[in-house]
Parts: sequence; structure tokens; C-alpha cells
Amino acid sequence: MADDPVLTDGPTLDDAFALADDLAELRRALHREPELGLFLPRTQRKVLDALAGLPLEITTGERLSSVTAVLRGGRPGPAVLLRADMDALPVTEDTGLPYASTVPGVMHACGHDLHTAGLVGAARLLAARREELAGDVVLMFQPGEEGDGGAGIMIEEGVLDAAGRRVAAAYGLHVFSTQLPLGVAATRAGTFLAASDAFDAVVTGRGGHGSMPHLTRDPLVAACEMVTALQTRIAREIDVNDPAVITVGALHAGDARNVVPGRAEFRATVRTYSEAGRVAAQALVERTLKGIALAHGVEVDVDYRRQYPPTVNSAREAAFALETARELFGPHAAVEAPTPVSGSEDFSFLLERVPGAFVGIGACPPGTDPATAPVNHSPQAVFDDAVLPAQAALLARLATGALARYADGPGDGSSVRSPAAGRAA
Repeated sequence: MADDPVLTDGPTLDDAFALADDLAELRRALHREPELGLFLPRTQRKVLDALAGLPLEITTGERLSSVTAVLRGGRPGPAVLLRADMDALPVTEDTGLPYASTVPGVMHACGHDLHTAGLVGAARLLAARREELAGDVVLMFQPGEEGDGGAGIMIEEGVLDAAGRRVAAAYGLHVFSTQLPLGVAATRAGTFLAASDAFDAVVTGRGGHGSMPHLTRDPLVAACEMVTALQTRIAREIDVNDPAVITVGALHAGDARNVVPGRAEFRATVRTYSEAGRVAAQALVERTLKGIALAHGVEVDVDYRRQYPPTVNSAREAAFALETARELFGPHAAVEAPTPVSGSEDFSFLLERVPGAFVGIGACPPGTDPATAPVNHSPQAVFDDAVLPAQAALLARLATGALARYADGPGDGSSVRSPAAGRAA
């Protein structure tokens, strides 16, 4: 970091706190009307309304309800990207909050409503200093993070080149309802979040009467052996220094207690922390299941899907993000994560293409123990609005600092401009 001093100019926490009430109002409006997947028309409308009047070049997505906004700096320079995801989860809220979800079975249980409001805050902070910026900032409001790969679609639609040339770096934040105290930021160089892959296995045998199992080929017994064998094989075959976690979350077979079913199926997720680990885990799953099927005289069809790669921060950008957070929040309010987090994020697709950093930030309400608070994705997960100014200020300062750092390096604006992503809003 000796070559990359954090600048003392740029938006301050005081600037961000002046926006606190407006950001909380936006966040709560988003929380009351959560939407799932790639198409979030009400959410998109709220974002567009919140950005109205700012000096932004705004486009919306073709294949999803995204919003891409480009803030042109007053002076030439590189481009950097700030991202927020906007989609909710199929979870029934059980918080008792006065602004709880009004949509049955849908909840912002992962804090994406805070991400969205925080990025709107960063947009306002940066727009107020537009003439001082030496370069451009791309604001990426993304649907479909929760399993739909919205980041990949936005990349295909041109978000990384929305400023007219490839962004030099990308930054994103994620709030945590647990683990971290309110306002404490954490990240690390290298792998910060795990890869997430999935598979479905269908085991087909020959059904029959439960009193005569020797006349059947029992797929349920084979499937149960497969589930337990996967745990053993992971423990014996995967390097403990590059671990993998396989979780079987669903197993279905049969309807009657005295009938051997003809079919059993189970579904699982696989978490790994490197590309080599992903390859090894997939090979292990397929070999183990096919071997057990052969031993039982049944058939198995394995549909293995690679989903999100690991989220890998570049060392330089992770160090820059931590130093920026320490400057804003104080030396003890930004920590280096000792190990990767086992959750996954499609921000990883951006970091496969450009340098950058993904940062966690605590949003656990005061008076709640972060060690025991309900976790993200829980129906009881609660996130404190007090984190919103911190999010906005950190994103804005990452942008201003990065523009200064990359002024003479990659992304200096020398390339030919290309069309922005999507269509005009």
C-alpha cells in the first residue's frame, strides 16, 4: 500500500449522515415491496425515482430490470464501477418490523435493500463532487443475484464498458446481520467468498413390495448410501487446505411405507474456494455416485451445474478497501478477515474480469449479539438502517480513491468509447 496512499479528500461521513433519513426512507420502501429474480419493476422504478435529478447517463437492461448509471467526472480519467444487488428471497418475514414485507412469501432477508439504498447514497455524494472527479463512475444496480446470475447478464449487456471503456476496478459491499458489529468492515486478499455449484441426482431402480426386497433394485437405499458416502469421500479425498462442503438439502422417494419405490432423487450444493477445488469436487461427486449405483444395480443421472465462482479480491484492492474503511470509520472498525466466508456471490463474475474488492460490513442492531443474531436469509434477520451512511460514504470514497490511483494506469480513458449497456431509461 506504500504506493497507493488513501486520499483524504472526497465525501466524508458527515456528508453521508446528512442523507441518512432519505436513505432510510428508500430502504424501508424497498423492504416493504420486495421482488424476486431478474425482473423487479417496482424496485427499478424506485431506483430511477431516487436517481432523478442527478447528472447521470442512465440505461436499463434488456433481459433484466437492471439500472446502469454513469456519472461523468469534470476531468478526464479512468472509470470505476460500484455495484449493488436489488433482489429479495422467497422467505416469509418474521421480524415484526413496522416496515416488514407486504408481499407474502418474499423478504429482503439478505440486505439487498440496504445495498441498493447505499449505492443511491454514494451516487448523491459523488454527484455533489462531480466537477472534482478525474474520471467516470459506473453505478450498477443489479437484479438476480440470488441464484439467477444477474451480474453475468449485465456483463453480457455491457455494464463493464458502460462508460465507453473498460472500468479499471469494481467494488461492492454486503451487509451482515450477524458476525460483524454494526459499522465494522471486513475483507481479505484472495478468496473472500466461496464458489457455489449445485447438482441434482436421480436414482432409478426397480420397485416392488417391501416384503420382498430381493426382487427389487432399491433406489432409496442406494441414494441414502450416496448421501453419506459423499461426506466420507470429501473428508478423505479433498485437501483440507482447499476445502469443499457438500450439503444435501432435499431427498425424495416413495409414498408408502411398505413399497420399494422405483425412483429416488436428491439435490445438493457444493461450496469450494478455488477453481482446482471446484474441478476436484465435481469429479468426486460424479465418480462416487456412479460407483455406488453400479454396486446396487441401479442407474443414476447426475445433473451438475457450475454456478458462481469464488469471489477473489485482488491483493492491492483489498488492502486499499481496508485502508479506506479505516480512514473513514477508525482504525478498529475495519478488519482483515482471517478466512474466507462460505457464502457465495455473483460479484465474482466481475472480479474474474477486472481487479476489485468485495467488502462485508456489519449491520447488526445495537443491543444484539452478533454471535447469536439471526443470520442473513433467516426470516428473523434484521439489519440496522444506521449502516446506510457508512455504506454510502465507503462506496463513494472507494470510487474517488480508485480514480486517483488509476489515473496514470489501466483505464485512463484513452480507448474509444463504446455504447452504454441496455436501452435509455
